[in-house]
Amino acid sequence: QVRLVESGGGLALPGGTLRFSCTVSGNVFKVGRVGWYRQYPGKERESVAIITRTGSKIYADSVKGRATISRDNAKHTVYLQLGRLMAEDTAVYYCNQEIYYSKVSYAYVELWGQGTVVAVVS
Repeated sequence: QVRLVESGGGLALPGGTLRFSCTVSGNVFKVGRVGWYRQYPGKERESVAIITRTGSKIYADSVKGRATISRDNAKHTVYLQLGRLMAEDTAVYYCNQEIYYSKVSYAYVELWGQGTVVAVVS
């Protein structure tokens, strides 16, 4: 069964930097758009950064200039680096990937990672 495996996150100091990665576990044909989202308690999940297969990037205003999203298509892996951390970055972070299972179909499935907790505390 294909799933996404996240790593990174954890406890950090204000002003610090965290790095995340998210890899596809299992066999897929290719990965389309991928992104990182975060969720605050009691709130809906929100987009942090998205990158298309061709490398176009979109960042949330709250992380512009502090976040860098990148991907390795050969490894089906997406990365996020988030710097100048603030208390407002405390949340659960999830990766999302569009998974294509077949080269003869344009159909894809969106998968979510298990989530990784980030706590920015002084």
